[in-house]
Amino acid sequence: MSLKSNNIKLVLILLLLPVIGLSQTRKKVNIEQAEFLEFNEHIVKNAQRLIGNVIISHNNVRMWCDSAYSYTDTNMVDAFGHVHILKDDTLHMYSDYLNYNSGTKWARATGNVKLVNKSTTLTSDTLDFDMTRNVGYYNDYGTIIDSTSTLHSKIGEYYVDDNKAYFKTDVEVLSEDYTLDSDTLIYDTKTKIVSIVGPTRIRDEETALYAESGFYNSITGSAELFENPEIIGKEQKVNADSIFYDKPTGDGKAIGNARIEDFRNRMVVKGNRIVYNDLQETAMATDSALFMLYSEKDTLFLHADTLKSVPDTVPDEKLVLAYFQVKFFRDDMQGKCDSMVYWSKDSTIQLYHEPVVWSENNQMTSEYIEMITQANGPDLVRMEQNAFIVAMEDSGRYNQIKGRDMLGYIRNNELYKINVDGNGQSVYYARDSKGLIGLNKAQSSNIEIYLDSSKVKKIVFIKAPDGELLPILDIPEEDKELPGFQWLNAIRPKRMEDIFKKHQETKIAR
Repeated sequence: MSLKSNNIKLVLILLLLPVIGLSQTRKKVNIEQAEFLEFNEHIVKNAQRLIGNVIISHNNVRMWCDSAYSYTDTNMVDAFGHVHILKDDTLHMYSDYLNYNSGTKWARATGNVKLVNKSTTLTSDTLDFDMTRNVGYYNDYGTIIDSTSTLHSKIGEYYVDDNKAYFKTDVEVLSEDYTLDSDTLIYDTKTKIVSIVGPTRIRDEETALYAESGFYNSITGSAELFENPEIIGKEQKVNADSIFYDKPTGDGKAIGNARIEDFRNRMVVKGNRIVYNDLQETAMATDSALFMLYSEKDTLFLHADTLKSVPDTVPDEKLVLAYFQVKFFRDDMQGKCDSMVYWSKDSTIQLYHEPVVWSENNQMTSEYIEMITQANGPDLVRMEQNAFIVAMEDSGRYNQIKGRDMLGYIRNNELYKINVDGNGQSVYYARDSKGLIGLNKAQSSNIEIYLDSSKVKKIVFIKAPDGELLPILDIPEEDKELPGFQWLNAIRPKRMEDIFKKHQETKIAR
């Protein structure tokens, strides 16, 4: 009998009855259909060649292709052309070529590979698929597309049953709402949550997120970020050891070495714990709270137990509120009080509850102090109720000015003029070319004092003064100090780090 007649008989048998496998010792590959079957040891050893509308099944796997080799000794199949696998009636895989090992239940597909699981599709040029665990692997670039995002990477693993995809190297995610670049991440195709396990940047229309560990909800935009996390918005940046952000409500928490920078207002708020709200534009810092106000020339550093930033009634402007144990330092000015308000609109600072301001050699106190920055004029220091200015002349000697209210004028970071309004009193040491000549005491309801290098240069009494010059050797101790005098140099911040020292009023030197 000729080989051709044998082939015809085999084709007829295949059309009428399925051929049951080739091995009696294990689950066999079933050839359900083919238009033509050929067996030739000279072409491929121990193999049947199936041609035309081939259908093969094995357990819960069914395969369609244009042609195939079915190996009798290994129970393996090589499928060619329009290969389609259906597993468990839900999972589809398409390719140009597929090698299927029924013993290991492992498939290797190449050429236009597409794996479809419900609303998730994986495409690649080459894909290894573990039929037992329902896991697909690629290592030469692949793409996963679901209902919201498109994810690319060089290396990937897709766990069908767990709805998890693992991506590594050149990871990129694209969607209508955000883009993502990463080294390594895990994506849940069901919850749409990204697990960050390597350097990752996420951008949407309003913010850019960076972290090396954490979670990102691609539906809501909320995030839990760890390991060098950072959130950058149009007008602010947040850094911390950990950042928790709920985008729908705008609520955020920055924990550990937290820092929020306001680009527009040139402000930085730092602390070990910052609670903020993007929508309401509020922030509160506690635990080592620090406020920094910077410019091209210098930076103001301010510490308090609690710092708050809230929007002003003026659009795009802020108020910064500082509470309890407030101290601040700038190269040309330092101060302390119990509470403070900073207005970004005109850079005004208001100090409440026993405030003290030091400028060069001058110490200023009153019940309320307001520092005003003017663009086209001298900066002002307004002191209301029990205003008192002290400047050390030399060891044990102090120039003093006292009154109900005072207005100090600052130019080039130097106090050069003081106006006393009401109940003015002054004590200052007079000099000539040879040195000190005496102590000048005077009283007048209104006084103007002019200074040069923190030294009294001229005093103008607006109304007739009541005063005297006491010779340097005849100065009684009680005349050296005005009522209410105190020298607070012990609590003055001498450097930036000093603002974190707690001051105790009982230790104030007089």
